[in-house]
Amino acid sequence: MSAPLKPPAIPPKGFAALRVLFPFLWPKGRPDLRWRVAGAVLCLILAKAATVYVPLWYKAAVDRLDQGIPAGLGLPIGLIFAYGATRVASLVFAELRDAIFAKVGQHAIRAIGLQVFQHLHALSLRFHLARQTGGLTRAIERGTKGVQSLLSYLLFSVLPTLFEIALVCIILWRMFDGWLALTTAVTVLLYIGYTLSVTEWRIQFRRNMNETDSQANTHAIESLLNYETVKYFGNERHEAERYDGALKRYEQAAVRSNVSLSLLNIGQAFIISIGLTLVMWQAAIGISEGRYTLGDFVLVNTYLLQLYQPLGFFGFVYREVKQSMIDMERMFALLAENVEIADKPDAPALRLGGGAIAFRDVAFGYDTRRPILRGISFDVPSGHTVAIVGPSGAGKSTIGRLLFRFYDVDAGAILIDGQDIRDVTQHSVRAAVGIVPQDTVLFNDTIRYNIRYGRPDATDAEVEEAARLAHIERMITAMPDGYDTAVGERGLKLSGGEKQRVAIARTLLKQPAIFMFDEATSALDTHTERDIQRNLREVSVGRTTLIIAHRLSTVVDADEIIVLDDGIIVERGRHVALMAQGGRYAAMWARQQHGAADDPAPAPAQSAAEAEF
Repeated sequence: MSAPLKPPAIPPKGFAALRVLFPFLWPKGRPDLRWRVAGAVLCLILAKAATVYVPLWYKAAVDRLDQGIPAGLGLPIGLIFAYGATRVASLVFAELRDAIFAKVGQHAIRAIGLQVFQHLHALSLRFHLARQTGGLTRAIERGTKGVQSLLSYLLFSVLPTLFEIALVCIILWRMFDGWLALTTAVTVLLYIGYTLSVTEWRIQFRRNMNETDSQANTHAIESLLNYETVKYFGNERHEAERYDGALKRYEQAAVRSNVSLSLLNIGQAFIISIGLTLVMWQAAIGISEGRYTLGDFVLVNTYLLQLYQPLGFFGFVYREVKQSMIDMERMFALLAENVEIADKPDAPALRLGGGAIAFRDVAFGYDTRRPILRGISFDVPSGHTVAIVGPSGAGKSTIGRLLFRFYDVDAGAILIDGQDIRDVTQHSVRAAVGIVPQDTVLFNDTIRYNIRYGRPDATDAEVEEAARLAHIERMITAMPDGYDTAVGERGLKLSGGEKQRVAIARTLLKQPAIFMFDEATSALDTHTERDIQRNLREVSVGRTTLIIAHRLSTVVDADEIIVLDDGIIVERGRHVALMAQGGRYAAMWARQQHGAADDPAPAPAQSAAEAEF
């Protein structure tokens, strides 16, 4: 695979997309692919040269037959065989062209698809929180198909057709008077001009079709992903009406597109028919005046019929090329999306010591109009455990996102072992931090795969040990398929507590220098929570640990507890000292203890959005 190209700063549109596509067709460091391109171009030229020469053999055979064949001399076998051999040669060279270029085209599609995929993973969390998954996946799907269509139609239909037209006009001009060549050229130019102008006008309808199709697809996927919520509120009819509204807009756009297509086809047929009539009339006059032979008349007719087929196909091809470019626009627009969080040039990897964390006067807001953190400063010494607590919306989970460098701080700095995380590579920072989030999402694969995702090269024994430490081993072995049990899309076949324990096992397997638990046990019952908390304390011994919690009973053993409210630190200290102060922490503890007495059931896990907003 060739090195990734620099994404375009501005999304290319129309034929400008070809400039972005060209480096994929002529990749640096791949002489084998470049030789294939050269070979395909040579085969293209030979195929068209043979195609144009076929009518000349046909003319010669007709003239020979028209002159009369004396008895005993037989038919013009050589001319007939030459005619057949040239037709075969044109087909053979065309197939060789496709076969030689196939690897180049597929390599380009693969390279573009990989670059888009890598770029999407490089984009910030801000982009992914705002994206519409259905529309995004449809844009990528259409874009990659557009690349394939563009390569197929543009390189193997449009360019060869134009080359063939040029050769035919030259031959007609050299063999006959200039009027035949001029009439043919004018017909072709009028046809192409009309096709281009009408197709450009139709693009607005095709773009509208794409937009409405993406909207309908997004509504459908979003509704199905939230199936349970739809059922909870009995809103099946509401969802159907929303989806039908999107389909109705697509229907209207599709009707306009089809009507305009009919107008295009009528105009194309009219131009071709007029041109054919004029050229045949000129040829007939030449024969009547003795300037042309019967073979010349057949030659002109054959050339025109031979051109008529690719020209009739040209309208469809051009529409497909333009449609492919439209489809590629959105995909290349994704490549042009700004990578908000990027490594500095030649940034070094994080040099890990004990994993000490320091927040220095950190300020941050997802929107400049609404600050979330206001000058936060605290330290998590190497091997110590610090807990951050506070009400919803206080900014607790934002601290975790900033440490993981999903966002960069607006002011201040975050240090790991004395190094500003903005000065080192993102990969090394994230490799040093293991997180168990409050909203656990699993891949639609087996339990073994989801645990091993923490360290893909881990052995089965290491996976099973991580499961034991997370107190999930017994549950897994009780399943019919054990570790090979499929968890379903987003892990929906497992309960909330089971998903959380798989996530804990996955993080334990990663063996990071820094642990971060964001409401890691919020979905578990009290007994299981205590077991896991005990195991978490065991595995985090000697490691820096940051706990983000709403339930205060999970952080009583922390070396320091930081109470956050409205983006500022209002209290800090150990559990006993904070209780003795009788302030915010003590009041929160009293409320939670009273709530626990009234309802011993564990509090449900908050979503990431609820935690921040």
